[in-house]
Amino acid sequence: MHIAAMPSMSVPLATNGDLGEQLELLAEMGQDFASSLDIGETLSKALARIARYLDAEAASLFLLDEHDRQLVCRACFGPVNITGLRIDARRGVVGRTVQDNTCQMVRDVRLDPDFAKSVDENTGFVTRSILCAPLSVKDRRVGAIELVNKRRSTDDESDGLFSDQDRRVLQVLASSAALAIINARLTAAVIEQEKVRRELELAAEIQRNLLPRRRAEDFPVVGVNVPARGVSGDFYDVFDLPDGRIGFSIGDVSGKGINAALLMAKTASIYRCLGRTIDDPGRLLALVNAELCETGTRGMFVTMVGGVFEPTTGRLCFANAGHEPPLLRDRLGEYRAYPAQAPPVGIAADLFPPEGCPVTELRLGAETLVVFTDGVTEGRLGDGSPVGAIGVRRLLERHRTLRPTERLSAVVAEIVRPGHPLHDDLTMLLVEGPLARGQGV
Repeated sequence: MHIAAMPSMSVPLATNGDLGEQLELLAEMGQDFASSLDIGETLSKALARIARYLDAEAASLFLLDEHDRQLVCRACFGPVNITGLRIDARRGVVGRTVQDNTCQMVRDVRLDPDFAKSVDENTGFVTRSILCAPLSVKDRRVGAIELVNKRRSTDDESDGLFSDQDRRVLQVLASSAALAIINARLTAAVIEQEKVRRELELAAEIQRNLLPRRRAEDFPVVGVNVPARGVSGDFYDVFDLPDGRIGFSIGDVSGKGINAALLMAKTASIYRCLGRTIDDPGRLLALVNAELCETGTRGMFVTMVGGVFEPTTGRLCFANAGHEPPLLRDRLGEYRAYPAQAPPVGIAADLFPPEGCPVTELRLGAETLVVFTDGVTEGRLGDGSPVGAIGVRRLLERHRTLRPTERLSAVVAEIVRPGHPLHDDLTMLLVEGPLARGQGV
């Protein structure tokens, strides 16, 4: 982590012969900050340098917490270790320094009503005087540096108190430290964002590998998935059964991001695994629901359609758990919707009857069944209008002469357009009867 830490100096460091030493100290601190890989260790080292240079008995560095409600001691110097101490960000000399964003010099703490005696009472340390400077860059405040008790010397009766010169020096050094802290946080945020980006890319790649492999052009069950944000909470799956039938599923996980993607992968995997030996889609969805409820879904649920299709006869069985109604297109171009007859999976185990979801059985000849997620109906067309349920039918009719894979791609292309980000993941699955294949209906 390389940090530029030299602020612009609107406050003069010194007005006497100590200027060279003070510039040297500032340069050493700047070099430490610029080469540091551990900002916490560097701040401790910088605090010790400042305390020794200004002859303070003790020093502490407080940073605001993430809510700006408390000040937390992140480094200290002196006979008492108060690292980790938390104080109210609006109380005490340190709190006053941060709130007013000005340097505070208390020559006798007994006369300051804001001085908090509790730290001395708990540690046995005796505080006489305080010099405290805000850690800030312009109006951006991150904390404060507090120096306690100027060391006394025998040759100067005025010694033992912090001076205006000390105040000016501490202000500049505190500005340097504040800039280093802000830069370190920005650097850490960039690193974290890059880490998250790489993790999302990996998750997206894993998801793509979970999707069914591309089949022959005349394969009767095809699908498409377009994530809205890299990773998807939608899924579809198509798998072969030993007797020549085809199992399929499509689903939409509530929520967004990695958690939804993980639940998606889990749900699809459970359905595929069980679906190779259980040919009743209603019972399958009930078993998936029981498994998700048992292992916990953190309040998320999955709307889902699962089915089995026999290509040679056109026999199709499917069950709908809280999902968008599938559309059946007949040979005359009329559409019939099949609303869900069961709730989404993952909400509660007792919502499903023992025998499972109700199953719908159809015989496809020249008919086609289209199943999709709400990312399709909530998508936007070229004129900005929502697709809606009627719009889905219009898009399907507009491209009805295309082969199944090309048809889905054409429908998606009208919703997914450059410069128009998707509101939600988009997934469609199409099951075509034996008489419809190759006829563009």
